[in-house]
Amino acid sequence: MKKILMELYNKKLQALINLDQRDELEDELERKIKLNEKRNTEIVKGNVKVYIEKINESESGQEEVLHQCHYKFLIKQKDQFYLEEIVEDRKAVIWNNELIGDCVTNFAKIAAQSPHSLDDYYVRQEFQYDRLAAVQYAERWWNSHNPNYKNFEVNCTNFISQCLHAGGAPMRGYPNRSGGWWMQQNNWSYSWSVANALTNFLSISKTGLRAQRVYAAEELQPGDVICYDFQGDGRFDHTTIVVAKDQNNMPLVNAQTYNSRMRYWSYVDSTAYTPQIKYKFFRIIDDTR
Repeated sequence: MKKILMELYNKKLQALINLDQRDELEDELERKIKLNEKRNTEIVKGNVKVYIEKINESESGQEEVLHQCHYKFLIKQKDQFYLEEIVEDRKAVIWNNELIGDCVTNFAKIAAQSPHSLDDYYVRQEFQYDRLAAVQYAERWWNSHNPNYKNFEVNCTNFISQCLHAGGAPMRGYPNRSGGWWMQQNNWSYSWSVANALTNFLSISKTGLRAQRVYAAEELQPGDVICYDFQGDGRFDHTTIVVAKDQNNMPLVNAQTYNSRMRYWSYVDSTAYTPQIKYKFFRIIDDTR
C-alpha cells in the first residue's frame, strides 16, 4: 500500500524535476511548473515521504487510506538555493492493490466567520515588533504544534497569531471574543483563530498589534502577513507569514493547515487556488522610533 502511494508521489516529483518526463499532470503541478518558469527557478532535487495514519476498509474491500505526504524541493534561483517544504494530508482509495483515487483533505474552509468589531476604545498599547523572533517561531513550528497553545483542525490563523505574539505583539481584549486579539484560559478571540476575522482586525486595529495595508507583495518584509481569499467572494480563508525574500524580492512564506515552509507567496500551485483569488498584504507596524 505504501509502495503504491510512493510510486504515485515520486512520479509527480520527477515530473517537476525532469520536465521532459511530464505527461498529463494535475492542475496544481502544471501551475507549479509555469510558476517556476515565470520566476526563473528550477527544482534541482527533491524527495517525498509518506506516513500512513489510518486505514478504513469497506465491505466491498475498498481501503480508504488517510496519510500524510511530505515533499521537499531544493530550488535554485540564479545563484541562490533554498529548501521549500509542503506537507499534505491526503486520502487515497485502493482496491485490489490498485489506486482508485487520491485527494488532499486538509484545506477545509471555516463555515462561520465572525466579523470583527471596531475597538478604538482600548487603551493605547505600545510595542516594538521583533521580526526575527516572529520568523524564528515560524521556522520552529511550521510543521508541528506548540503545546502551550490550543490546536485547531484548521490552524493557519492560530499559527500566524502565535508567530506575531512571539514577535512581541501584545494580546488585548480578553474576554470579548469579538474584540481585541487574544488566546487565554482555553478561550480565544475570533481574530486570533479565524482568517477572515484576523484580516478585518489588521485592517482596523489602532493600538497594539496593527498593520498598514500595502498593495504589492514585494513591499512586504519578513514578519509581515498575507491573507488569502481563494474564491474571491470577500471572505478570507487563509493566512501566511513572510519568512524570507527570493532574488526577485518576492516573499516566501510559512503556513499551517496545509503545512508549508519557504513557499512562494502566490499559492498558484495550491489545490485551493482559483483564478478568482484575492490577496491582502499587511505590513506590521509598531512604535519603534
